[in-house]
Amino acid sequence: MYCFKKISNDAYWVGVNDRKISLFESVYPVSRGVSYNSYLVLDEKTVLLDTVDSVASLQFLENVEKALGGRNLDYLIVNHMEPDHCANIGSIVAKYPSVKIVGNAKTFAMMGQFFDFDIESRKVVVKEGDTLNTGKHTFTFVTAPMVHWPEAMVTYDSLDKTLYSADAFGSFGAMSGNIFADECNFEEEWLDDARRYYTNIVGKYGVQVQALLKKASSLEIARICPLHGPIWRKDIAFIVDKYQKWSSYTPEKKGVLIVYGSVHGNTENAAEVLANMLDEKGVKGITMVNAATAHFSEIIAKCFKYSHIVFACATYNASIFPSMHTVLHELSEHNLQNRTFAFIENGTWAPLANKLMQEILDKLKNNEILESKVSVKSSLDAQSLAAMEALAEEIVKKLDIK
Repeated sequence: MYCFKKISNDAYWVGVNDRKISLFESVYPVSRGVSYNSYLVLDEKTVLLDTVDSVASLQFLENVEKALGGRNLDYLIVNHMEPDHCANIGSIVAKYPSVKIVGNAKTFAMMGQFFDFDIESRKVVVKEGDTLNTGKHTFTFVTAPMVHWPEAMVTYDSLDKTLYSADAFGSFGAMSGNIFADECNFEEEWLDDARRYYTNIVGKYGVQVQALLKKASSLEIARICPLHGPIWRKDIAFIVDKYQKWSSYTPEKKGVLIVYGSVHGNTENAAEVLANMLDEKGVKGITMVNAATAHFSEIIAKCFKYSHIVFACATYNASIFPSMHTVLHELSEHNLQNRTFAFIENGTWAPLANKLMQEILDKLKNNEILESKVSVKSSLDAQSLAAMEALAEEIVKKLDIK
């Protein structure tokens, strides 16, 4: 049965929610599923903005047909060519053969790699600042390269003051009837998924996101329609502020995240002892996370949230504990900056983790690594406890707790 929802006078959400998916991009766990958002504007000319993933084709095509109400589709605007948004371009062309496809030069270069229908006769190539008038609506195209593919762009509707934001301002999670962020407690129910989505999917490209935010700041925006997750029509400054922080690598929370990788429990105990020391010294906002049981994407999101991060790691095969190695590698890939790092290592005969962890994180820019390091041989003793106390003192000093 078709399911579409009105979002303004003549604009509709015609997307699909996917609750069967377990791994987004075959990498990221999505226990709450994901939405594939697509939008339809019924002006003198009809306009569809993006399509959805192939797993949702039947529902999507029915949504579009019913929302059109017997009308033909005149334009398909392609903001992003990733398959979870472009997979049904061919199906749309087959169903509406006269449709014109709007995209930039890079859009069509990629489209030819995915599809073999006649693109040339249908394509409308746009560049930065170009417009498309469909009657009452005028759509302006703004390039957003590497947010998070090189062809990405966003589309601004000046009549409704709506920004169709592609993958920007999106979130993991399927929607349950409420498609607007103000219809739910976003901070409590959605923010963690939005942060994890941004930091893992777009987080590497902070400079490019900052450039897009600068462009968007010149627009009067009453509504943000992303390709995943809820639509923003109220409190837009809230999510924009989060994107400003995330893309400038500014910590949201002044506190300590302790990430540990422990084989038999002694490294975990060392992490627990540090947490207790910090608590006794008045530190609030301490979070511990087990690298062996938490997915790396959850840890990356927490690292973007916290100002001070401690990595406590067992030496394993003369290297770093495997799950911790994954976390550190992903951090280096995601360009995290403006953080304070500290290290605790453990090893029964040859503790090496501190040196190896620092070698990975040294690749990142604009971070500080604390001088106090803790080396544990099997389990905490008087010497390593004294080193832990020194580390706790240095962390407190850096936190500048009053």
